[in-house]
Amino acid sequence: MDPHQDSGAPPGDGGAAVREIACDESGSDGENLTGGNTDVFAHAGVQVPVADAARALREIRDRIRSPATEYKATHLLREKHRTVLEWFLAPGGPVHGAARVHLTEKSFFVLDRLAGVLLGDRGAAAELYRTVREALGAEDGQRFLSVANRLLRTRNGAEPGSSVPLFFETLDGLRRACAGTDAGSALGRLAAGRGRAEAYRAGLLDGPAVRIPVLNPLLPAIVATAAYWSGPERRPVRLVHDRQNLLTPGRIAWIEETARRSGVALTELRLVVARDDPRVQLADFLAGIARKAAGDALRGDGDGDPGLVALLRPYVDPASLWGDGGTADALGLSAPNSSVRAPN
Repeated sequence: MDPHQDSGAPPGDGGAAVREIACDESGSDGENLTGGNTDVFAHAGVQVPVADAARALREIRDRIRSPATEYKATHLLREKHRTVLEWFLAPGGPVHGAARVHLTEKSFFVLDRLAGVLLGDRGAAAELYRTVREALGAEDGQRFLSVANRLLRTRNGAEPGSSVPLFFETLDGLRRACAGTDAGSALGRLAAGRGRAEAYRAGLLDGPAVRIPVLNPLLPAIVATAAYWSGPERRPVRLVHDRQNLLTPGRIAWIEETARRSGVALTELRLVVARDDPRVQLADFLAGIARKAAGDALRGDGDGDPGLVALLRPYVDPASLWGDGGTADALGLSAPNSSVRAPN
């Protein structure tokens, strides 16, 4: 049996020398980050013993009393179950002090990766983010993000070779509209990256059999989760993760190797069926709650839910990839923050 595949039963809690962290995600739209259903991707890790996690699930079922066979974050997020949601996150709750969630603001992630591919300088993402959000306006900003997403995604669903011309035609039009401004200068830097863009697209056709998508936030989020739990002391960590089609054996090997090269003591990434591991179900709850709360705050939907954001704040990984300064303080983040490692 492949050691990365589930064995049909929940794994144990691991030895005393190894932290075993159960993980799940919420908000995955693959590489479609600008036209998907969510603005935020969340990846949660939970360090709770199996028996304690099972008791927490029973408590949630007793409190909510839904006939659903598998509970999700949406059950806790219903207004009528607000007390259950608050109990879940509050001090004394089942995951308090034993969980973290890594957040990715999807639009900033696209610009972070675009700066890396076209400029070889991910530090330029902050300036691009300000340009898109403040100078281009909602319509042009969304159009720019859309063509950038199409340029970077592995499968762009269009005629081969069309994504590079479309991106640079759009870029040229926006540059002319912003000529003589700081925004025009920021966009002008990208214009010199056409050769790098062509090489990037060619590499997708002729690259290795195991392809690591630059634009999917799941892989770097897993590395970041391992880094948080391994800590500066480099404590060994084993991740137990809900099965995902993206997590092929080759990509799992990339995650493990990338973590180790970064000084993270990731010993293993093991895939399981979420319904068979109560710890993964708790991670699923936390990821779903965090994705909804952070996304609402980011969009300014009624100013979000300040009470929920305050409960969420102690769980947010400081290394989350976030660009919006207006919500960063509430989430306990610095913005912009692009500390998540990109695929090579």
